[in-house]
Amino acid sequence: MFRGIGRFVTGHARAVLVAGALVVIGAGALGCTASGTLTTSGFGDPGSESWQAQALIEERFGGHVNALVLISARGGAVDDAAVRQAGAELTARLAADPALSQVTSYFVTGAPQLRSGDGRHALALGQFSGDSGSNADTVERLRERHAGDRGPITVHIGGRAAAELDADRQLAADLLLAELIAVPVILLLLVLAFRTLVAAILPLVMGGIAIVCTVAGLSVIGSLTDVSIYSINMAIGLGLGLAVDYALLTISRFREELAAGLDTSAAVARTVQTAGRTIVFSAVTVAAALAVLLLFPMYFLRSFAYAGIGVVAASTVSAVLVLPAALAALGPKVDAGRLPWAHRRPPSSSSACSGSAFWARLADAATRRPVLTGVPVIVLLLLAAVPLLHAELGMPDDRVLPASAHSRVVGDALRDHFRNEDDRAVQVVLQGTAEPAAVAGHARRISELPGVLRVTSSAGTFARGHASGPAPAGPALARGDSQRLLVAAGPGSARARELISAIRALPRPAGTSVVVGGEAALLADSQDAIGDRLPLAITLVALTTFTLLFLFTGSLLQPVRALAFNVLGLSATLGVLVLIFQEGWLSPVLGFTPLPLNTCMLVLMFSIILGLSIDYELFVVSRIKEAHDQGADHHRAVVLGMSRSGRLVSTAAALNRGQPLRFRR
Repeated sequence: MFRGIGRFVTGHARAVLVAGALVVIGAGALGCTASGTLTTSGFGDPGSESWQAQALIEERFGGHVNALVLISARGGAVDDAAVRQAGAELTARLAADPALSQVTSYFVTGAPQLRSGDGRHALALGQFSGDSGSNADTVERLRERHAGDRGPITVHIGGRAAAELDADRQLAADLLLAELIAVPVILLLLVLAFRTLVAAILPLVMGGIAIVCTVAGLSVIGSLTDVSIYSINMAIGLGLGLAVDYALLTISRFREELAAGLDTSAAVARTVQTAGRTIVFSAVTVAAALAVLLLFPMYFLRSFAYAGIGVVAASTVSAVLVLPAALAALGPKVDAGRLPWAHRRPPSSSSACSGSAFWARLADAATRRPVLTGVPVIVLLLLAAVPLLHAELGMPDDRVLPASAHSRVVGDALRDHFRNEDDRAVQVVLQGTAEPAAVAGHARRISELPGVLRVTSSAGTFARGHASGPAPAGPALARGDSQRLLVAAGPGSARARELISAIRALPRPAGTSVVVGGEAALLADSQDAIGDRLPLAITLVALTTFTLLFLFTGSLLQPVRALAFNVLGLSATLGVLVLIFQEGWLSPVLGFTPLPLNTCMLVLMFSIILGLSIDYELFVVSRIKEAHDQGADHHRAVVLGMSRSGRLVSTAAALNRGQPLRFRR
């Protein structure tokens, strides 16, 4: 089959290249519309109770407070006369702004929860108007009109929509910076690996084809369903990674066949027969690992499945059809632009087949002393995996942004200086007609639960089972036949999870139904959704990978060994992530705030790392199997296979380190 594909490509090389160029041009035009169809967020389970609560809050209460305006005194306190006057004037301007509704502030109400404990900051709150356009556009307009230094006050505009806007901008800047660094580094490494300019440029071209086609596919899918904008990271990072890996394998094999004395047509056919088979099996394995993300209800994860499968498909087609057609057209000219200091090795069969002497010696030593070589590596990986036992899970917030970002400034001030933050409270929504006494009774029962600081309702504020004050001014807590209770709780994700379960277990007031939402509930429900589907996802990945490796090698033992070792490597990788991103190792150097790991991100990393590790596994095993099929004994087959693939795999790994796959947590 693969030899037939190779013969077809060599016989129709020009037609294949023209068709590929037309497809890329069309995909590029379509991909330009992607940013308008992709969305942010997507970390919650749309079928969960917390998601239902969020929808009810948006529909009946105007949503969460989605415009948080931090007003800071440039000198003195917010109760100084000049600051109070400037704050009142700002509140009036905000209330007159057509982009906002339900505007209130400390300077109008005097509510203590809208004033920071140190007296240097105050809050104004508002809702976006229904006809104000997208939230991102609204935030941008508000910042242009009201943010910055305003006489005796400094104004920052934050909140969830502002954080999403800042994250999108930071993401775009990070991607641009990453690619400005990555592409030259990859090209340099490819030049050093191939020692010729033409051979080095081809993998980058294949990577560009994969990225353009995948982004175009995301644009189409985004017009039909929700797709996270962060999936573009997958398209760029994995597109460069896989396409370069596959191109590296294909070009290396083609040059090897030319050096062995084959003409261009025979070399292309032989390359597709051998390297093409490895690439297809590798692609199916990677795609299967990423496809399990479709099992999860969060469209953040599903989006990465769309992007990952698209990248794999585009990279495979370009590696099996487009690249061989380019090689058929180039022939020996693939070595054009040879570096001045790179000497051409004589095209003898011995040089073509001997491979790397370093990797041959390493493989020989490892196979002769497997225990002495393998046990220290396994122990090291086990030690690196230990931190994974202490992983904490959370949801991303404004702390993924630089400290200077508007929404980060507002978020830090809320966490450090304000007693209450409505946007982070547990949200309880009562649907149905409930008398004030029934609302007060339910709020009182919730306030008696362990970990609850206070409960705010339309019937008053309660703490430890007793009334502690009237209902505050600010966001509406009662609308028609619905009531909204804000539950302020102490820190700790485990305690919050227990509290949410306890609230849901309380008897509801007569004639009502109760749903519990808020960020803590979204996190708990997301973890439950992932936990419920994770065993099935792991089982499917294991069965699919085992089956594909069995079909590729014909061995029952090799798939088991490959899965065991790759799971060990995956666990070690995630353990290191815990040390760095949760415990804060290297945070001063890398410039980020240590936080609990994103639940969705761990699942995503599981699929990507496992898929790519199996990818490299196949590169090595294919050459070992080929040597064994040609009559070499086990020891000799391992040595020959490693000598011919070790340099390739290490180069591919170095190339992927040169263009890190970046995700905002």
